[in-house]
This record gives sequence, structure tokens and C-alpha cells, in this order.
Amino acid sequence: MTVTEETTETEAGTARVTWHSARDARLVLALGHGAGGGIEARDLRALAAALPAHGVSVALVEQPWRVAGKKLAPAPKTLDAGWRGVWPALAAPGPPVIAGGRSAGARVACRTAAELGARAVLALAFPLHPPGRPEKSRADEMLGAGVPTLVVQGGNDPFGRPAEFPEGPHDLVEVACGDHGFAVPKRAPAGQDEALALLTDAVLEWTGSLA
Repeated sequence: MTVTEETTETEAGTARVTWHSARDARLVLALGHGAGGGIEARDLRALAAALPAHGVSVALVEQPWRVAGKKLAPAPKTLDAGWRGVWPALAAPGPPVIAGGRSAGARVACRTAAELGARAVLALAFPLHPPGRPEKSRADEMLGAGVPTLVVQGGNDPFGRPAEFPEGPHDLVEVACGDHGFAVPKRAPAGQDEALALLTDAVLEWTGSLA
């Protein structure tokens, strides 16, 4: 695996892509971050470390607002514009691109997948609704992705527990006891390393079905 960085200009400003490249990539997995953090999130880092050895290059995408050092994420329309602007760089290596991300990044991936020609969508910690507001459902975004979709959700995610997700044309994997950042409490039956291994193993199996 080789790690490189590149910047690209978008309508929303300058974005940055950190590539964790497989030697003979059959897929590219592009991962956007959430509204409350960046590409240092534990799930994004775990996937970037695990997947390249299995023929999947991982591109960690930093939205322009993060690159510019701002603390608050912009409106969804601006996030989508930033993602669209990065897409040519993600597609440039040649393999099919899986659009993915965590939380707000998962919403962006779902909203834009069909128009950008994504091979599939990986939605990590999809924010099905604001905490305590299940009536404010965002299920339509996920259900409308239009491509094969895998949702990986923490069992205790206040933005939507696995049982709250509607039936639909998607696969769903639960990380037991995980919160919105896939952190598990010390009293959980499986520890943090095991929780992340479950996540990466599920994504590896799923990407194998797409090749």
C-alpha cells in the first residue's frame, strides 16, 4: 500500500484526498467524513488500513470546509457540490468507485451516487434522524441511492439504531453496542478492536460481492 495526497478544486473550495492505494486495485472506496470530525475517525482509518491489501484502494476525502479550517459544516447542497467536484479525481485511476462516508458523508454519498455513476454506496453510521427525533427521518436519502448499498450501524447509535431502519434494497450490518462513532463501552461483550474488525470484515465481504 502507498499513501499519497492530492488537492482538487471544487465549487465549494479546495478539497483534499488522501489515497491509500492498493497495488492492483479492482475497486476504489471513496470515504467522506462527518459534520463533527474529519478523516481521523476510527472507522475510516480502519478501512484505509485493511482494504488495500485486498485490492481496494481507499480515498479519504476531506471536504473544503475542513481543509479551510472551519469548524461548522455547510448546508447539504454545498457538501454535495464539494463531493461532485472531487469525483473526477476519484474516478481517474480507472476502477469502479464506491461512494461512501460516515454520518453526513454517508448522506452525501447516497444523494449523489446515481448521478455520479457510483458502483455502490457504503453508509457508515447513517444519521437516520436527529437524536430523539425519529419523526425527522432521512430514510428517503438512503433508500433512493439507486445502487447496491451497505449500511453499517452501531447498535446504540442515537441517530438511528439498526432496528429503526426500514426494509429496502440495502444490506445492514450491526456493530453491537457501538455508538455513532462505533465506540463500544468497556462493559461490552466485544472490545473496540473486535468491533472494528467486524466492520472491516463486513465491508471486505461486501466489496468482494461487487467485483
